[in-house]
Amino acid sequence: MKPYMKVSLAALAIGVGVWVGSVYSNTAIGAGTSQPGTADDPVVTKSYVDQQIQKALGGGTNTGSGNTSGSSNSGSTGTGNSGSTGGDTTLPPLVSGASDAVEIVTVKPGQQLIGASGAEFIVRSGKAVIVSEGTNGVADLTDGVDLTNGQTAPTNHLLSFPRDGRGIAVLDGNKYSLTVMVRGGYSLK
Repeated sequence: MKPYMKVSLAALAIGVGVWVGSVYSNTAIGAGTSQPGTADDPVVTKSYVDQQIQKALGGGTNTGSGNTSGSSNSGSTGTGNSGSTGGDTTLPPLVSGASDAVEIVTVKPGQQLIGASGAEFIVRSGKAVIVSEGTNGVADLTDGVDLTNGQTAPTNHLLSFPRDGRGIAVLDGNKYSLTVMVRGGYSLK
């Protein structure tokens, strides 16, 4: 094949490629004509999404904006929301009737903090040991191990209590209290 034929075919191939590309480009530009925020492509707010999730979970709707002076937050225990500046910051429950409220509990030496079935503890300060009846213990979800009766409960680890009657206590001989974050039911003995 002669060199001028090669150049001519290459130029023709490039020209056809540019033409096909421009046709597809114009088609693609025309396909996305709706602007964000219009009726065709609405922009939604976090509060709207939260309302729809609440409806889907069967929890009803929150009709207030969270900024009215007469409103009260019935799902809160009063801990952790006092410094809020952005309105209602509570999340809908994951399961109907479930509570994600976290309480800070102080356990004094000689006391035991016993979790209800499904409770979760995080020991924030102090030396704690596991209190459990039988051979099964408490699940340390952070390390993925089972802690049995008498073992030290590590600080800042998420501990799950699968059944009633299991808990934590202050390590014998320690004179300082425990500070524990608790989610779920519990009792102090």
